[in-house]
Amino acid sequence: MHKRIVTLTLNPAVDSSCSANRVKAIHKVRTTNERYDPGGGGINVARVLNELEAGSFAVYLAGGRPGDVLDELITQAGVMSHRVHIMESTRMSHVVFEESSGQEFRFTPEGPQIRRNEWQGALDFIEMLDFDYVVASGSLPRGVPEDVYARLAASVKRRGGRLVLDTSGPALAAALEEGVYMAKPSRGEFAGLMGKDLEDPKDLEEAARECVAAGGVELLAITLGHDGAVLATRDGIHRLATPEVTARSAVGAGDSFVAGMTFGLSRGEDVQRAFALGVAAGTATVLTSGTELCHKSDIEHFWRLLLSGQASTAT
Repeated sequence: MHKRIVTLTLNPAVDSSCSANRVKAIHKVRTTNERYDPGGGGINVARVLNELEAGSFAVYLAGGRPGDVLDELITQAGVMSHRVHIMESTRMSHVVFEESSGQEFRFTPEGPQIRRNEWQGALDFIEMLDFDYVVASGSLPRGVPEDVYARLAASVKRRGGRLVLDTSGPALAAALEEGVYMAKPSRGEFAGLMGKDLEDPKDLEEAARECVAAGGVELLAITLGHDGAVLATRDGIHRLATPEVTARSAVGAGDSFVAGMTFGLSRGEDVQRAFALGVAAGTATVLTSGTELCHKSDIEHFWRLLLSGQASTAT
């Protein structure tokens, strides 16, 4: 029996989404298609893992009435979880799809100030769990030290587990100094880490090789939006193009990629097949509107398409 994949979300959100014909300043904007979902990187990963019928366990910080709402939404989503209570209130984010232009407006608050005993409580709880994989995903809330994911990486390695990390900036840099199994920055996040302009594909691949060679990460997956993704390992560079789709919302696509690839790795798929599963899950999520995530049938469809070689190249 496979162990549950543990996820950590230090800055979750109650995600609301809706549609409006037109977003116009001063005027009252009437909205339709309102929905509410539990959000934040690790929680989104757990939701997609559930969709893939994998065992997940979400650990998250939450406080105030919005934290109680988040609890209810996580329960409704069928995600097994543990809440670490915090003093301040969980943030509430908003996504508005403008029908007249096809544009999406995303409003993301900075979130609560976290106390030391709160973030440490989350790390201590994970220390007690049984796992092979831990996925830490999302930005750091105020008050959390930049090396928190590095501390988590050290703890996971002591337990013989593998840390999958999706974050950016100093938190990512500190974790790579400690060493993680897999990291998934976007192209912009990776460019910031390396201090280079990586718009040229050759420059991106060279920087990815350099990062893996430095020894801080075994699998480096860099998502490129509609241009697909690049995977760097010690064996070389692999590229996958995204299947052609009509995108409805990019919310949660990166989290879905992480969930898909981690799921594949945890089930013993080879790295390239797991990478394709990640791209498939990310692609499936852009088909859904607002804060809804992917459907298993779409993930499987795109995975078959990618494995057939219709959208892949490798070097």
